[in-house]
Amino acid sequence: QVQLVESGGGSVQAGGSLRLSCAPSGYTCDTIGMSWHRQAPGKEREFVSVINADGSTAYADSVKGRFTNSRDNVQNLYYLQMTSLKPGDTAMYYCKLTCWYRAYEFAYWGQGTQVTVSS
Repeated sequence: QVQLVESGGGSVQAGGSLRLSCAPSGYTCDTIGMSWHRQAPGKEREFVSVINADGSTAYADSVKGRFTNSRDNVQNLYYLQMTSLKPGDTAMYYCKLTCWYRAYEFAYWGQGTQVTVSS
C-alpha cells in the first residue's frame, strides 16, 4: 500500500520560512517524480514544483527563486524548502508521487499539510 506522509506545515509571518517533508513508502516503480501542489480556500489545486528522477526540478513562476525542491536519496525523503513566504502562499500543500511502472502511470497523494502566512 502506497503511503505519502507529509509534515512541516505551520503558521509563520510574511518573510519567514518553512520546510515541508514528504515520506513515500510502499511503492514499486521503474521511475518516479515527486511534485508539490497547493490549494487555497475557494481555489483550484495548483502545481508548485516537481523533482524528476534525474534530479531536475521545475517551479511555478509564483514560487521560483523562493522555494527549493530537493530529496534525500538515502532516507527517501522529499523536501520543499519555502523562504520569503507571502500571505498568498497560504494553502494546503500536498505532495504527489507519480509512478511509472512498466507501461503504466500511477499517481498517489499525501494527506496535505497546512501552511498559513500572516502579514
